[in-house]
Amino acid sequence: MDWLVDAFNWTIPVAGGGLLMREVLGNVFGLASALGGMARKVWAWPVGILGNLILLTVFLASLFTGADHATLLGQAGRQVMFIAVSVYGWVRWNEARRGRSEHATAITPEWAGLGGRAFLVLGMLIGTLALTPVFRALGSWEPVWADAWTFVGSLLATYGMARGWVEFWLVWVAVDVVGVPLLWSTGYYASAVMYAFYGAFTLIGFFVWLRAKDRDKPAVETLLPDGPEEHAAR
Repeated sequence: MDWLVDAFNWTIPVAGGGLLMREVLGNVFGLASALGGMARKVWAWPVGILGNLILLTVFLASLFTGADHATLLGQAGRQVMFIAVSVYGWVRWNEARRGRSEHATAITPEWAGLGGRAFLVLGMLIGTLALTPVFRALGSWEPVWADAWTFVGSLLATYGMARGWVEFWLVWVAVDVVGVPLLWSTGYYASAVMYAFYGAFTLIGFFVWLRAKDRDKPAVETLLPDGPEEHAAR
């Protein structure tokens, strides 16, 4: 079954080196999922899960295939985390979409609020500090804090997306700022380029959701002073 091994390790020649096709494909699915998330479509979750499964095999390649790429435990672990949280998001968005029209978006974006923002910021800092020594002990690539940062940030951003928090896009920006140089330095060029693209994309997504937060507010009936029988939707 050598052809299966060859297909699994298929690379695209680039500048004297090569890009692993699985890495490119996994990131393409990730981009499609991000586009679906911006549009608040439920299909974004299963598409993202497929990309996560593909990328999981990429970041653990050195463990299973002897590839010369660095093993990034944070990057590998975040794919497993993505799958778990994406299942939660998939269920939550499906439930939120009930009662809406067939072509309606799944959710209406909202601010995380003071408590939600504190959860995101403190979770990012405490999670990174806690996981850095763990990843280092397991042999992750230096700087290990960057690997832990991208892992924790990805977890929080995906959870924020599932909750419909506008701020989740800004968490992705923080992940991309650290993730691009980390991935480039370890030879995952396709993922590094995709992260750089995501950095601009997530800023656009933030403003798209910010606009949708006000535009898609559900109608609320308000009693007018002229009489109890007169109502208007605001």
